Amino acid sequence: MRPLNARSIALSTLLGTHPPSLPASSLVAFGELFGINGGTMRTALSRLVASGDVELDDGRYTLAARLRARQAAQDSGRRIADTAWDGRWHTAIATVDHRDLAERRLVRGVMVNHRFAELRPTVWMRPANLPTPELGSDWIVVTAEPTGTPPQLLTDRLWALDEFATLADDLLTRLAAAEQALRTDDPNEIPPAFTLAAEALRFLRNEPLLPPALTPADWPVDRLRDDYERFETRLQAMMAPFLRGQATSR
Repeated sequence: MRPLNARSIALSTLLGTHPPSLPASSLVAFGELFGINGGTMRTALSRLVASGDVELDDGRYTLAARLRARQAAQDSGRRIADTAWDGRWHTAIATVDHRDLAERRLVRGVMVNHRFAELRPTVWMRPANLPTPELGSDWIVVTAEPTGTPPQLLTDRLWALDEFATLADDLLTRLAAAEQALRTDDPNEIPPAFTLAAEALRFLRNEPLLPPALTPADWPVDRLRDDYERFETRLQAMMAPFLRGQATSR
C-alpha cells in the first residue's frame, strides 16, 4: 500500500467522520501517528482551506459542500442498491459541445458520484436502479430501455467488471488478514488499518452499484461490503477515543 500524505490523511479522516468536522488538534495528532509532523499537517490543512475543500471555523475543520457530496457518494457505496431494476437505463446527453475545463471537471465529479460511466465525452450512462443527478439546462436525461446493443455488452463496454472482481478478491484477502492480526488496544495499529480501509472504501466509491442481473453470479464486491463494514467498525472503535482524547488534551 502506498503511504498516505498529510492531505490524504486529513481528507480521509474527515470523510470518514459523521458529521465531517474535527478540531485541528485531533487532525494534527492523527497525522503524527503516520509520521507526519504537526507543521506539515497544518500546512496541508491551510491548503485545503485555500482550495475550498475544507472550511475553518473556530479551530474546527469541516468538509465543504463539494466534498460532502463525495462523502454521501462514498457512504452509498457501502450499501447494496436496493432499488428494483426494470431494464431501463439513464442516458445523460450534453447539448453543449464546448465546455471549459472547470465545468468538465465539475460534471465529471457529479457523474462519478452518481456512478455514471462515460460512453463518450458528451454521453454518460448507467442502469436506472439509482437516481439521476441534477445537471441543469445544458443536459438532456433520458430514462428508457435501450435497443440495439444487449445490456450485458453495454455494461462490459462501460465498466471493466473483471478488473473490479480481481481487485475485490485482493481486498477481501487483505482485509481478512488485517482483521485477524488487528490489536485494537494499540493506537500504533491505526495507520496500516486506516490505509487499508481507505483503499477499500475508495474502491467501493468507484464500484458502479449495478443491478444483480448485470453482474456475475459470484460477485465478490457484495462480500467485500460486508467484510469492510466489520473491519471499519473495529477501526472506528479505535479511532474515536483517540480523536476525542486529542481534542480535549491540546
